[in-house]
Amino acid sequence: MGQSREVVVAAVGDLAPGTTRKFLLPTAGEPTEAFLVNVDGALHAWVNRCRHVAMTMDWVEGRFLDESGRYVVCATHGALYEPDTGRCVSGPPCGRFLVRVPLRVDGDRVVATVPEEL
Repeated sequence: MGQSREVVVAAVGDLAPGTTRKFLLPTAGEPTEAFLVNVDGALHAWVNRCRHVAMTMDWVEGRFLDESGRYVVCATHGALYEPDTGRCVSGPPCGRFLVRVPLRVDGDRVVATVPEEL
């Protein structure tokens, strides 16, 4: 039997606007880190890997937004990404996009699916 490609990452209403949370995606071998971000009440999820150098991006464990709360910031080189589109707007990988993790709501649970790129 194959490994599940989905994981429950939050309860609906669990993550306040302007906050983030890290979670693990069930990928072959080691699980892959990803994170949720609540942008004005809408949840978005991204693989925790900068598009410049494949390193995790949180500057403090589980913190991904800059001080303004407007951008996801990579702790290594300071690249800024739009939290709702994943597009890099400043820094070395400018114009590239984070890998989106598909989300769906199942009752009161938020479920993430491993993206095809992984």
